[in-house]
Amino acid sequence: MGTPPRHSQRHHPHARTQRGGTAVTDADQVRHDAVEAALGKLDLDTKARLLAGQDMWSLPAVPEIGLESLVMSDGPIGVRGVRWTADDPSIALPSPTALAAAWDPALARRAGRLLAQEARRKGVHVLLAPTVNLHRSPLGGRHFECYSEDPYLTGAIGSGYVNGVQDGGVGTTVKHFVGNDAETERFTVDSVIAPRPLRELYLAPFEAIVANAHPWGIMTAYNRVNGTTMTENQYLVNEVLRAEWGFDGYNVSDWMAARSTTGDILGGLDVAMPGPQTVYGPALAEAVRAGEVPESAVDAAVRNVLRLAARVGILEGAPAVVTEAPAPIDGQALARELAARGFVLVRNENGTLPLEAAPGRTVALLGAAARDARVLGGGSATVFPERIVSPLDGLGAALPEGALTFCVGADPSDELTPADKGFALRAICRDGSGAVLGEGSLPTGQVQWIGDDLPAGASYETMATIEVTGTFVPRESGEHAFGTRGLGAFALAVGGETLWDGVQPMGNEADPFEAFFGAPSERGRVT
Repeated sequence: MGTPPRHSQRHHPHARTQRGGTAVTDADQVRHDAVEAALGKLDLDTKARLLAGQDMWSLPAVPEIGLESLVMSDGPIGVRGVRWTADDPSIALPSPTALAAAWDPALARRAGRLLAQEARRKGVHVLLAPTVNLHRSPLGGRHFECYSEDPYLTGAIGSGYVNGVQDGGVGTTVKHFVGNDAETERFTVDSVIAPRPLRELYLAPFEAIVANAHPWGIMTAYNRVNGTTMTENQYLVNEVLRAEWGFDGYNVSDWMAARSTTGDILGGLDVAMPGPQTVYGPALAEAVRAGEVPESAVDAAVRNVLRLAARVGILEGAPAVVTEAPAPIDGQALARELAARGFVLVRNENGTLPLEAAPGRTVALLGAAARDARVLGGGSATVFPERIVSPLDGLGAALPEGALTFCVGADPSDELTPADKGFALRAICRDGSGAVLGEGSLPTGQVQWIGDDLPAGASYETMATIEVTGTFVPRESGEHAFGTRGLGAFALAVGGETLWDGVQPMGNEADPFEAFFGAPSERGRVT
């Protein structure tokens, strides 16, 4: 059955036995019995289907055993939910690096409780977070999701985060296990790590979180470690994570990381995401029938998934670990507190900060980032806050009129930015004849519909083209560059003038996410 969450004893105080040195409650036993009863009712095909995502963010429901669909969401700095759109706003917290800079696990726990509150609001059962890889190189492409270069600090803050989220009855998925400390060639790179640094640096935060917070999930990474792909790494997953550390949660692949049916299931991978086309499902059932995989390995994975479902309260007959959520939290207030606590000053020379609005005192503000605030790292750390106050807007409001002077100066980036400020855009979906199927707002100009997240009336089967149309009011007159991002055929027109009409092919990138998150291409300029 494994070790129960330590914080669950607060909600279920009647501990009656001891296993592994931790009290097992009556509710733990009820969940265990419900999981075993549900598992016994499933045939091979259903079990294999349960281990494969039914779409981008969820696992299938199995009504015959009282199992609801399990919903996952990215969550390092906020809970996006299953929709990738500014029409579904979220509380955005400062980056995890800023959270760690406060040196306060209790603060991280409060942040976790807030994110559990957000997850419940959005119908999410499991957060795909925290990210506890290390800042091992300044070239790491996702450092904004990670806490620190120090494994002890990372483990302490990560434990606070996991405890806080699971205080709210929402599962966590500690990632990316392990050695995924850079993004370069992440699908193919082999992280060659000697035993001592592997234990003392890379594994240490995961080990601390398993011991101190008992996470309900873990995510295995794209990369290899010492020659073996992490989704197939029997030693690190089955022997170290599960047998040595006692981890009893579910193990989900990073998105599209699972590439071998037999290798992954024997390597301890429970769930292959996203779906429905994965190496599990029908392929896994066939591997069992062919004698390549013992059905007991499938049962072990399904048991882990059902245990997670029981803990979050979506398996019939199993009481959720948390039956009463913590007190409501003011999300905006906590986000502001986190931002303030994350500031680290080497020296506040002559008491320069905070700035005072003294008569005759002026402030010069320089740089494009002051005007267009970059508050998110991107990718899995992308959410859509209700509003963003840039340094220019905030200081302009706080200082007397005429006290603030702004200049862009040297802009270090020439990359096109999303079509948000000044734009009012809509997406119109049309069929092959040009008839309108449906339409919806497009706050950033980016069509990022995933799964069923399409405008009402539109479907993948009937939709032939998407027209993004609307107006742009520039902040200042002059030459402006316009472009596109994505794959396929595009036609771009501004003010009736066609700037580009062509096809953007897939490049040589090994990473399919390059097409989704890659850099835009400039297509023309208009004055």
